[in-house]
Amino acid sequence: MTRRWAERRVLVTGATGIIGAWLVKALLEEGAHVVALVLDVDPQAELYRSGDIRRTAVVNGCLEDLPLLERAIVGHAVDSVFHLGAQALVETAERAPWLTFEANIRGTYNLLEACRRHADRVRRVVVASSDKAYGESDQLPYTEDMRLQGRHPYEVSKSCADLIAQSYQHAYGLPIGIARCGNVYGGGDLHWERIVPGTIRSLVRGERPIIRSDGTYVRDYLYVKDCVSGYLALGDGLDRPDVTGEAFNFSTESWVQVREIVTMLQKIMGRADLEPLVQDVAVGEIRSQSLSSRKARGRLGWHPAYDLEEGLRETVDWYTNFFGPHR
Repeated sequence: MTRRWAERRVLVTGATGIIGAWLVKALLEEGAHVVALVLDVDPQAELYRSGDIRRTAVVNGCLEDLPLLERAIVGHAVDSVFHLGAQALVETAERAPWLTFEANIRGTYNLLEACRRHADRVRRVVVASSDKAYGESDQLPYTEDMRLQGRHPYEVSKSCADLIAQSYQHAYGLPIGIARCGNVYGGGDLHWERIVPGTIRSLVRGERPIIRSDGTYVRDYLYVKDCVSGYLALGDGLDRPDVTGEAFNFSTESWVQVREIVTMLQKIMGRADLEPLVQDVAVGEIRSQSLSSRKARGRLGWHPAYDLEEGLRETVDWYTNFFGPHR
């Protein structure tokens, strides 16, 4: 550990999500004072199961509440912010766009407005965007200079949040960095409709794994620990002019089809006998996505520590412990 975050006072929104929980863990290990914004309490979430919640200051509330966000920053003397909080599911966004726009768009400008009002205190802000912000493109992999052109509700919410972050940096000089990742996987993801946790749960139960698409969609998968190391590298670099105000893609640059992910998990778990059920009912999904992380490697010195198989094996180990004998 470098202890580069020691004694910093860090607000993490979305702290109960997969990335948020592992980010909180890393910050605590480096000696940071962590403040977690928590909407709903889920005792199965990694933040609670690990016990990290007991070492964290908790603010209960939602991103749509600007006074609450301002109180969290002022009341806890926050100097650094990681904004991960969002409605993060594509299918949910299709079903409930208003809820998604409220959380992802209003939530972002509320959080950044609270930071702007106290810019004398807040020294660094990392905003979680997504590869979905780029929208569908014939040009792949995505690079950071490409247009943001989301079309479906979830994509649009991430395009807007990304542009809002750019605006607050350009207009007010807030020390903002934007992180764009693909499909982040790892232990602690309890959204079973996602391909990695859903497939693992099905295989543990002896059931056929479900593929909602036709199985040929191409995705950029990033292990959660590599995602966290990217977020920390970006946050740590925000005192540099070649980093602040910039967006960075984080990727292993090894892109695979959804069907390949299922096959890898079957091999790791020894369940090749369970043939996937291909439903081909996915709505609002971009067919092919991939990211170039050349910029992050060059400017931030970031490199992923895990290849896909290594990350999936650690992920399977986490869920094996999670399910235990009660399947």
